[in-house]
Amino acid sequence: MSKLEELIQELCPNGVEYSTFGEITNYEQPSKYIVNNTDYNDEYGIPVLTAGQTFVLGYTDETEGIYIASKNNPVIIFDDFTGAFKWVDFPFKVKSSAMKMIIADESKTILRYIYHVMGNIGFLSIEHKRLWISTYSAFKVPLPPLPIQREIVRILDNFTELTEELTAELTAELTARKKQYEFYRDYLLTFDDKIPKVRLKDIATDIFRGAGIKRDQVTVDGIPCVRYGEIYTTYNTWFDKCISHTQLDYVSAPKYFEYGDILFAITGESVEDIAKSVAYVGNEKCLAGGDIVVMKHEQNPKYLAYVLDTYDAGRQKCKGKIKSKVVHSSIPAIEEIVVPLPSLDIQERFVKVLDNFDAICAELNIGLPAEIEARKKQYEFYRDALLTFAETGEITASKQAEYNALIKLCQYVFGFIRLPLGEISNVFRGEYITKKSTREGDVPVILGGQEPAYYIDKANHEGEIVVIARSGASAGFVSYWEQPIFVTDGFGYEAKEGLTTAKYLYYILKNMEPTLNAMKRGAGVPHVSGEALARIVLPIPPISEQKRIVSILDRFDTLCNDLTSGLPAEIEVRQKQYEYYRDKMLTFQPAE
Repeated sequence: MSKLEELIQELCPNGVEYSTFGEITNYEQPSKYIVNNTDYNDEYGIPVLTAGQTFVLGYTDETEGIYIASKNNPVIIFDDFTGAFKWVDFPFKVKSSAMKMIIADESKTILRYIYHVMGNIGFLSIEHKRLWISTYSAFKVPLPPLPIQREIVRILDNFTELTEELTAELTAELTARKKQYEFYRDYLLTFDDKIPKVRLKDIATDIFRGAGIKRDQVTVDGIPCVRYGEIYTTYNTWFDKCISHTQLDYVSAPKYFEYGDILFAITGESVEDIAKSVAYVGNEKCLAGGDIVVMKHEQNPKYLAYVLDTYDAGRQKCKGKIKSKVVHSSIPAIEEIVVPLPSLDIQERFVKVLDNFDAICAELNIGLPAEIEARKKQYEFYRDALLTFAETGEITASKQAEYNALIKLCQYVFGFIRLPLGEISNVFRGEYITKKSTREGDVPVILGGQEPAYYIDKANHEGEIVVIARSGASAGFVSYWEQPIFVTDGFGYEAKEGLTTAKYLYYILKNMEPTLNAMKRGAGVPHVSGEALARIVLPIPPISEQKRIVSILDRFDTLCNDLTSGLPAEIEVRQKQYEYYRDKMLTFQPAE
């Protein structure tokens, strides 16, 4: 029996208690910790925090009113407007009074456990405005004893650490590959003086600004369109399908772009990114939103897209003007960008090479972040599963691999897990047979009684199996076999590898024989139902613990059988002793 199992039986034999957040945590309003000077500078040493996605807004030099958090004195910052929360273990100042600093009542819970529970509940999915007191503080939390909380925290923190390590490694790999791609792209597109260089105004057949499309004018269907922000966030070097649509009625003076046109975003947040460009190579006629410049031309559109994405082109685009902290470019500025322009044949050759480079980079952009996201989802899956099991004693999973992993995880944390017989074994149904239709042999026929009915010359099962008699007075009788047998009036159960062993299954079911016998139904010849047997819930400790239990019970069984030669009284004493220890070891206290 594991230490955690003993603690569960000792500290919460009737199940896990519930408490509200308000009962087990305290919070503090950040009034005295709010930063006054918002002139942030990365050279300052004190971070200013918000619980949203940005997290660190900047750094301040205000030393008065710092919240002194540390590794030994952490805090959860919680944004009362957005529902976002973060774990903080370093000194900081805060943005506004919308934030709460949450600490735990250490006599009842562990702050890190609360942090994982908050993720399990899904605070961000709830619409609210400053509802900590009226809503969040009333949320009920499963609260297992502190030792169990610590073990859950240890496991989930391991997942978090592995995810962070993987994220750092994959991000570094992605950055390195992007730089490698950009190096070769720029190298290929750096020509000697034999290749003419032209201004975009010299090759543009038309250049114009799009017409504004507001966010609330984007519709599910209608005319495909592009808004300038999507050039930064959605489209890479070129695209063939728009993600947004609008209605023509919303645009008083529509501006269209078509196959081959180059789109420039002329409003942005940084000089480095201003005038990001993308080529459209789709077949539909689309609308250009405001703050987009459309350039028509007769060159290879992908070639222009690639050459406008080089370092040299980016340096020329950086001449945008800053106004009200927003960077702007213009048609005249774009027209002055100079690019090398080989013949169309050479442009096509470059496009083929660069498309291959771009495909590799795209795979990295998709594959590595997807792996990071998958690890985060894996952490969330196991976090939710552990906390659900602590609350209900049940686990669910959509895939067999996930289900098996959850079983092992819960066995490790809680010492054992309760599972239906049908989920830990494969059922083998007996075949109808009569003695007249067989020939005598040495294969026992399991017909429903406590002993083989007779012996024949063929078997329908070989290897370890547990058989439960189906009908008659002995319905529910349990026997174990590791030799060829012929099962007829009974249900055989083969242990699923990794979940249980046949011998443990035999002992645990043998311990339940009276219960199994009481399950028989029907007039005349009563029988037990295979469906009912499959629903029987059994305590399943880890395989190592099962083997330890089987080893002890096997020794008792051997000792009893050895004594049958001449010590009937001793046999009876040992048999009772064996049954006592068998029942004691196989009795698990369920949570109510």
